[in-house]
Amino acid sequence: MSDEILSQGEIDALLSAISTGEMTADDFKKEEEKHRVKNYDFKRALRFSKDQVRSVTRIYENFARLLTTYFSAQLRTYVDISVASADQIPYEEYIRSVPNMTVMNVIEIPPLDGRMIMEIHPVIAYSMIDRVLGGKGNGFNKIDNLTEIEMKLMTNLFERSLDQLQEAWSGMVEIEPLLSDVEVNPQFLQVVSPNETVVVISMNANVGETSGMINICIPHVMLEPIIPKLSAHYWMASEKKVTKPEEALLLEQKVKDSIISVAAELGSATITIEDFLSIDRGDVIELNNRIDAPLLIKTGGKPKFIGQPGKRNKKIAIQILDTIKEGDQEYEW
Repeated sequence: MSDEILSQGEIDALLSAISTGEMTADDFKKEEEKHRVKNYDFKRALRFSKDQVRSVTRIYENFARLLTTYFSAQLRTYVDISVASADQIPYEEYIRSVPNMTVMNVIEIPPLDGRMIMEIHPVIAYSMIDRVLGGKGNGFNKIDNLTEIEMKLMTNLFERSLDQLQEAWSGMVEIEPLLSDVEVNPQFLQVVSPNETVVVISMNANVGETSGMINICIPHVMLEPIIPKLSAHYWMASEKKVTKPEEALLLEQKVKDSIISVAAELGSATITIEDFLSIDRGDVIELNNRIDAPLLIKTGGKPKFIGQPGKRNKKIAIQILDTIKEGDQEYEW
């Protein structure tokens, strides 16, 4: 007899299975052992936690929104880009999934080391080029025989989009993105070793009536220096910003040097359109304010002071009598 002690759950399951004749006690033990063992692929080691992958996803969700605005303005057509999924896989597996002929922008983002890849589906890439050249944005796949002019236009288009990438990363780290290379054959591109873990952000892209994918491949070595910042604690922590004395002094000076409009209203009147159209030189319009009543003085279009008209050094002037505090309604004419 075995000296093993079964748990209460095992005992209940065993009694239930035996009473129904579904299995014997030995069959039950074998089934339990089978569920306890899980296969682990060391080539697919997960080097990022789910929390860290979510943080990277948030960055590129912002990037997708910025790209949507940028490409809509550049291409003057309907553009919609959104994050579809995020996963971490070996670089070798990612390269195998890339089409033979596609557009792969190799991007450096100093001060972070390494290079990342922005892969644009050929149909989407050519649709963008077609729009830049004045076409309707038809998504033909002719990436393998692009002319030098088309390649230059495409490079310029994506190079200017790096400003959006810089803005998307600004909340995490200040980067200076640089488009270092454009490749159309993935077999000629090796940014990291085949077994290196990479984060792949897949985005759905719609340009006019053309749909495709934009994939971002980020190696682990590039994100390694900022991994502590990718935790939820970092995103949720609110650091209180302390204003330096010199910053406060500079802000005060800037406010003092600001130019605002100031207007003194003599009063107002309501007339019909017929009377307005028949106004002629010498006509008199009666205002709703008495001649000896104080005037309403507005700054930036909002009532701020009460004053009286007069002269100073032979020039028309207004003397301030009182200040209208926030919420006062009696002078809201």
